[in-house]
Amino acid sequence: MASRAGPRAAGTDGSDFQHRERVATHYQMSVTLKYEIKKLIYVHLVIWLLLVAKMSVGHLRLLSHDQVAMPYQWEYPYLLSIVPSLLGLLSFPRNNISYLVLSMISMGLFSIAPLIYGSMEMFPAAQQLYRHGKAYRFLFGFSAVSVMYLVLVLVVQVHAWQLYYSKKLLDSWFTSTQEKKRK
Repeated sequence: MASRAGPRAAGTDGSDFQHRERVATHYQMSVTLKYEIKKLIYVHLVIWLLLVAKMSVGHLRLLSHDQVAMPYQWEYPYLLSIVPSLLGLLSFPRNNISYLVLSMISMGLFSIAPLIYGSMEMFPAAQQLYRHGKAYRFLFGFSAVSVMYLVLVLVVQVHAWQLYYSKKLLDSWFTSTQEKKRK
């Protein structure tokens, strides 16, 4: 072995690295996917905290209704969407497949389902806004339905990518589990 500053080992030109061990691709993929999912979970956490703040201000009437409207009905069940994210985070340290599967299933129930209901609940208000230009709920001077649809689009993308990466991670973990069983 040569040191960084010293001469190269005798009898080698540096091209003998082919025989060295490498990290298996499913382990590399697992680390990368965990990192991506964690980023998405933190984005979801920020959006979730903003939604909790909006709902708290609306219920406690800290600001007038012209500034912050009362929450839509879909926002209440969406508060449970933090549960799938926490299950996902709990699955990472020991590659716990069951927690990851629970996270993916509960994401459909606690995250995607309220978003679908929310898009249907807000549709009449959006239709009225775009046809007649009338809005009855406001969020800091903007139409609440417009702002919430933008949030809806962002959150759907976050959850869709989270599900996609979770599925790929699950496949990666199954690959490593199957290889261990073969040995």
